[in-house]
Amino acid sequence: MAANIDSVRLWRAPDHTRLVFDLSAAVEHSVFRLKEPDRIVVDIAGSTSKVLSKDIDLSSTPIKQLRFGKHSNNLRVVLDLSTDVKPRTFILAKHGEKPDRLVVDLYDAKTETVKTVEQVVTTYSGRRDIIVAIDAGHGGEDPGALGPKKIYEKDIVYKISQQLERMVNAQPGYKAHMVRSGDYYIPLRERRNKARSVRADVFISIHADAFKNPKAQGASVFALSRRGATSETARFLASKENEADLIGGVGGVDLENIDDTLAGVLVDLSMTASLANSLDVGDRVLKEVGKITRLHKPHVEQAGFAVLKSPDVPSILVETGFISNPGEAKKLNTFAHRKKLATAIFNGVKSYFYETPPAGSFVAWEKNGGSNSVVQHTITRGDTLTALANRYNVSVAKIKTVNNLTGSHIKIGQVLKIPAS
Repeated sequence: MAANIDSVRLWRAPDHTRLVFDLSAAVEHSVFRLKEPDRIVVDIAGSTSKVLSKDIDLSSTPIKQLRFGKHSNNLRVVLDLSTDVKPRTFILAKHGEKPDRLVVDLYDAKTETVKTVEQVVTTYSGRRDIIVAIDAGHGGEDPGALGPKKIYEKDIVYKISQQLERMVNAQPGYKAHMVRSGDYYIPLRERRNKARSVRADVFISIHADAFKNPKAQGASVFALSRRGATSETARFLASKENEADLIGGVGGVDLENIDDTLAGVLVDLSMTASLANSLDVGDRVLKEVGKITRLHKPHVEQAGFAVLKSPDVPSILVETGFISNPGEAKKLNTFAHRKKLATAIFNGVKSYFYETPPAGSFVAWEKNGGSNSVVQHTITRGDTLTALANRYNVSVAKIKTVNNLTGSHIKIGQVLKIPAS
């Protein structure tokens, strides 16, 4: 069956460029590349185009020019390139209000970087920062919920995330990591993996969703549920958020397949501890948010949000309000209210980490009296005095002196006092 390309959209992410072709019907396609000059060719079977290439902004992308033409009974799309890329294409079937789509991802070939722990975990006066991963929901091809006057969820939550980022980075002992740094889509699994890759101490996903009842109102905080949702609203919102990969564009995604994440007894135990910490930080954030806006429920809710399924990073999802509610949408569209929300979220995070600061962090050092502080460390498998000295930025000799050690032998389960450097 012949199909038309009704429109083309382009998104630029830090490591790739995405072209999305909206189709009037499902199609078959093939892709190959040609050299001298370098170009990517996509043949779409039995199709035509209503799009003019001059209407597409190609600036800041590796595409110099986009051309359409007929080749046999196919529509040929040619991407003239200014630099080398790694192409990937896939079809997204019609879903909700989204039509059938052909997605062309062009991954940058020369931007492969490997971060070390030293690069990712920064320090303050020789002690590590607490890393706060901030995930602005949706983005790019996935606008999220739509509020009155075409207020997009992806834009509102990105602005809140930016305000939160500035607050976190202004606080000594804290460092923000933005999961999404622009208007582009990141798959749900990759979002949580990005938090793990920077050794995040907490993952906060920020949203402003819609509900089928426009009268629904109030902010909420969610943690993962490994059983069932705690309310109809929680179940509904989790179901909608988990569809994001189908809208944002991930080929062959299986939202139910988490076996690799939860495999093994040790990972399962880690998830149990992570869930307890998620509920703790979530409760503190909810209490702070409740001081500045109405709450949908007075407790942290739980549901099977795919983006929260990290085995070792406490993770929460904050619904800052219902963008489908005209009154809440109006508030969310103001700088002042977004700043209050960001402040409340960070106050909850600071409350949690002041109570249970990570070992070796500036916050732990400050809580324990600064230069006069002593940290208690329980020896685990693999620990050595040299490793402990490097971790806590103190000399081996000082650890030995404080603990009256004559040699370098330590035992699993032994508790050592670690002095400040």
